[in-house]
Amino acid sequence: MRILTKMLASVTAAVLMIGAVGIPQQGRTAAYDADVTFSQLPASVNGGEPIRGVDVSSILSIEEAGVRFYDADGTEDDLFAILADHGVNYIRVRVWNEPNDGEGHSYGGGNNDVDTACAIGRRAARYGLKLLVDIQYSDFWADPAKQQRPKYWASHDHDTLTGEIYKWTTWVLTAITEAGGDIGMVQVGNETNCHFCGETDMYQICDLFASGDKAVRDFDPGILIAHHFADPSHVDDYYWYAKVLNERQVDYDVFATSYYPYWHGTTDNLTTVLKTIGDTYGKYVMVAETAYPYTNDDGDNFGNVVSAGSSDATFRYDISVDGQAQCLTDVFRAVAACGDKGLGVFYWEPAWLGVPDISWAEQREHWRGQGSGWATDYAAAYDPDVTEAGGSSYDNQALFDMHGRPLSSLDVFLHVYPQAARPEPTEATTLPMEEKTVYFGDLDDDAALTVFDLALLKRAAADPEALDRDARTTADLNADGRIDAADVVLLQDYLHGSRAPFPAGRDRQIQVPRRDEPRM
Repeated sequence: MRILTKMLASVTAAVLMIGAVGIPQQGRTAAYDADVTFSQLPASVNGGEPIRGVDVSSILSIEEAGVRFYDADGTEDDLFAILADHGVNYIRVRVWNEPNDGEGHSYGGGNNDVDTACAIGRRAARYGLKLLVDIQYSDFWADPAKQQRPKYWASHDHDTLTGEIYKWTTWVLTAITEAGGDIGMVQVGNETNCHFCGETDMYQICDLFASGDKAVRDFDPGILIAHHFADPSHVDDYYWYAKVLNERQVDYDVFATSYYPYWHGTTDNLTTVLKTIGDTYGKYVMVAETAYPYTNDDGDNFGNVVSAGSSDATFRYDISVDGQAQCLTDVFRAVAACGDKGLGVFYWEPAWLGVPDISWAEQREHWRGQGSGWATDYAAAYDPDVTEAGGSSYDNQALFDMHGRPLSSLDVFLHVYPQAARPEPTEATTLPMEEKTVYFGDLDDDAALTVFDLALLKRAAADPEALDRDARTTADLNADGRIDAADVVLLQDYLHGSRAPFPAGRDRQIQVPRRDEPRM
């Protein structure tokens, strides 16, 4: 996913694109009704179904900013319910180590720390959606252009880094699982084209991969392990990556690629490369990221990473809802053509929208305040490509219009087979209570202290006004009249089992249970 350098270039284009956003016509064409049938997978792999996935890592931040989603009838609904109703069965979520400046200020990009992944995983599980955890081993965006080490790992030697990768991977999987997420696959690294966690020697990288892979196997041998690269048009590079992984006996299951059709060649080439690797090394193959524009309009006054006239893009389909649907159908076909090694496709950030019909200045406040754009100003200290807060340059490639209504192209997932009947969503329950009272630290009001409360508390420490008055009282764990990092540390230590949640003697103090089994 080429987001950083392309986004910077798109800011200039944004000035030319500001204006009313047209609502596309959503008439159906044959493209939407074209079925794609995959070879039957083993029942142990996603229940035998191909992966029909999307990456919605930005969802919590954009909802906090005010973005809303609607079903086909125009009724506001949970994004995850809408996706499940349209045939999606897998959610991909990125995880960064510490995407903040250490003082409560997020780098943006969806605020994708472990707590955010826990919240997304729990919501996905409610609708029967499995989770691909994309662990990037960085504090911010990791892609072919950059694979910067987390701040706290910067001074580690190779052996120490290997150990930290094992421990971090284990902690991420433990936290998400205990929060209720149903992990089906883990990516050890993101777009690791001979560059990973600051290392540039592919053989040394394989040592780091092996540490993350072992952590996944030790945690749950039923979870699939993926390694992810970008741009299959570099055919020889791809064959070399697969060869080195094999030589180093890296223990993984899925060779995954990004495939953006306007940058990465034809779908025929995609099939050839993936099928060759899958057949040669006995690995499943899949597309971990893809997208295509349905419009040239811009919805958040930030500009688009690609649109008609982009000098480095080759458009093989119309820039329209019809063209987007045909493109996505062809990407599924390309992976299905890999035979019994074809696993499926993930669409990248199909819901990463800005709040509709507001000015650039208003959008910027959301990017800075909620982290709903690609970066906040605070990210500049870690990422030299950041000059100021910015928004989404992929909103013209979403599968929803700029007002959160599903496009007809979202129906493509309904035509990818085989498909099992979708389970009914589970109902949320609360722990029994004898009386209504205040649970300090229980910011989501479910009578338990969990990582969800920690995520809310971290955001409140950065912006106390994000909470209502009662919640602000609940969040002040140490009763010092402030909501700050000291409160976060208290709750964090409690969740890690190292201390009681509050100082002794608090009025209305109640020791609420720490959940061993998440309640849905």
